[in-house]
Amino acid sequence: MFVSHLGCIKGCLEFLGIDVSPAWLTGATGHAFVINVHETACPSGPTAWNTEMLFTLGKNIGYNAGGYFCLKSSEGFEEFQEKCWQMAQKSIDEGTPCYGWELAIPEYYVVNGYDKSGYFFSGPGADEGCPEAKPWRELGDSAIGVLEMFAVTAGEAADDLVTVKEALSFALDHSNTRKWIFPKYSSGVKGFEILIKGLEDEVTEPFGFAYNLAVWAECREMSVPFLQEAKERTGLDPLYESAIGHYEATASALRKVADAFPFHGVSPDHLQDAGRRALAIEEIGKAKESERAGLKALEAIRDAL
Repeated sequence: MFVSHLGCIKGCLEFLGIDVSPAWLTGATGHAFVINVHETACPSGPTAWNTEMLFTLGKNIGYNAGGYFCLKSSEGFEEFQEKCWQMAQKSIDEGTPCYGWELAIPEYYVVNGYDKSGYFFSGPGADEGCPEAKPWRELGDSAIGVLEMFAVTAGEAADDLVTVKEALSFALDHSNTRKWIFPKYSSGVKGFEILIKGLEDEVTEPFGFAYNLAVWAECREMSVPFLQEAKERTGLDPLYESAIGHYEATASALRKVADAFPFHGVSPDHLQDAGRRALAIEEIGKAKESERAGLKALEAIRDAL
């Protein structure tokens, strides 16, 4: 999954024997409806926002996640490094899956072992695992300077009506307020406008743009099967059909752009290609309008629930 945070949680849930589809996980946590874009479309957008809902809404799905978050600049950083190290060892010894941030590149990784020096893990760039352990004192000691380590345990899933309603309430809150995002970032319909403006003003980063499109296209593609599954679980067929249609349109438009600016094989030449840039502006514009309509449809479902 391009959303590596959810990919790690999905792996942990599989280890625990919790059968949840990728779409249900992405939608029930609200992530399927999120967009978060920096004003230059830099690669930080998909991860640089308050993702607390993965823990709070995750409880509805049937899991609990807890652990540590600390900035390198914070007092007691080295103490938190040690706490993460101790928690990971204890979790693995007890058969509890765990994951952390930036064990290699700035993404999330499942921690699947340890030796006396540090962590073994799998994830982006280490799909088959890593040959050498990540020294535990290096965790969080990077240019980004964020330390994260979480353990995942099984819980009791909530009623489907509660799960869907709270997921959609979060999605609408994320889209319409700045509660979950940081300065210089935009969410909701504004996020699509920022992507378009960056292309028009030629301030967009090639790598960041391709990464953003890969992530947000994946999210919207997950939103459609989530809504279909939610319809089966909760009813309200006409309202869901309206939302599904809008998000199918958003997903289709974003996929066209993601394919024109592929993350694997990204090149500055892609942004210099007038044809690709024109296609991106047109399709993101379509996505913006279908997203606007989709959010109204989500609001109608939430209110009906």
